[in-house]
Amino acid sequence: MAASILQRCLSPVKTFTKCVSYTSIVRRCLLSSAYTDSTVWEQRPGDVQDLGQLASLMDRTYARKLPVSSLLIARFIDNLSSKEEVDQAQYYLYKFRHSPNCWYLRDWTIHSWIRHCLKYGARDKALYSLKNKVQFGMFPDDFTFNLLMDSFIKDEDFKGACSVVEEVMLQESFERISTQILSLYALSRYLATKPELSWQEERSMGASLMLAGLKLENSVGFSARLLGLALIGKVELSRGIHAVFHEMPLIWTSGYLGRALAVMNTVCDFRDVKLSEEVLDHVEKILQDLSVNADGPNVSDTPLEDEDELETQKLPEYISRFNELKERLVSQDRIDSRSLESLVSALTQQTLAVCEGADIAEYQQTVSVWEAERQQLIQRERETREKNQKSKL
Repeated sequence: MAASILQRCLSPVKTFTKCVSYTSIVRRCLLSSAYTDSTVWEQRPGDVQDLGQLASLMDRTYARKLPVSSLLIARFIDNLSSKEEVDQAQYYLYKFRHSPNCWYLRDWTIHSWIRHCLKYGARDKALYSLKNKVQFGMFPDDFTFNLLMDSFIKDEDFKGACSVVEEVMLQESFERISTQILSLYALSRYLATKPELSWQEERSMGASLMLAGLKLENSVGFSARLLGLALIGKVELSRGIHAVFHEMPLIWTSGYLGRALAVMNTVCDFRDVKLSEEVLDHVEKILQDLSVNADGPNVSDTPLEDEDELETQKLPEYISRFNELKERLVSQDRIDSRSLESLVSALTQQTLAVCEGADIAEYQQTVSVWEAERQQLIQRERETREKNQKSKL
């Protein structure tokens, strides 16, 4: 009786402990306050300007068909102080991109724009300018990408975070381990919601998984590569190879499903590397769906070419090879029962904090370089103004 009462009393405590543990895990999966802190950025020497006067000066300059300097647009972005001003700044970024000086939008201006969007609750503006990067000239560095991605993740907007990952993928900016981990975290969390994806989204998701996991020689990296290549292979067999590489940083050689199976074969030869059981189930379903639809009508807007037809004919071979490799993985105990989401969360806990220190140190150096370049531009502007005044006299 007493034991039963004690057990009932301890049950809520156990439940609470689980909740606390899960919450702490989620928090550790995100960038720390030291990483997202804007102190280093805001400690730069101030250059306070009147935003109205800057806007008027740019309008007059454009009206006279003269180029606006990169320093002028940088000052405008640096002096934003409200969401309404952020909305206004988007117009001037567009104008600058379509001016003779369009190639001179400075890296620190892009960083400043993203930080101001996050600061004033205009994250949608930051994402819009990224998605329309050709029109706004938005090509952030990895650190800036991380800040924006982390903001979406912390608000559990994993679809928005995946939109940022797509831009990282299109710019092939997976150089930092922190960017790889954050990207895979966002992708795995979004896939865990089992969203209905269009073929374009499957292609983008596949490319992002494959490229983000390409440099990770562990279970997460191989599982991400396998799923990514399988998703791309699905698009290839249903839409053709041209649909795969169009406007994507992917090779145009057919055989993405074959490359997915090559990942499984590589894992069979690796030690201490396993593939997620959930990922294998997903790949198996992709193969089954392709087999069912193989004799159906072509879903592509254009007829498949000969190389696409040849790839489709290999599908039975791919299915047979997949089953053979899966049996090998089972016999070698190379299958991890955890989902991709769980594997990524565990890797994030182990690795992200270690990566942050190097990223922050590099960011501090980058800000110093940016500031030196900005001061040089200010000095050059001052000298030019003095020279013009002397010539007038």
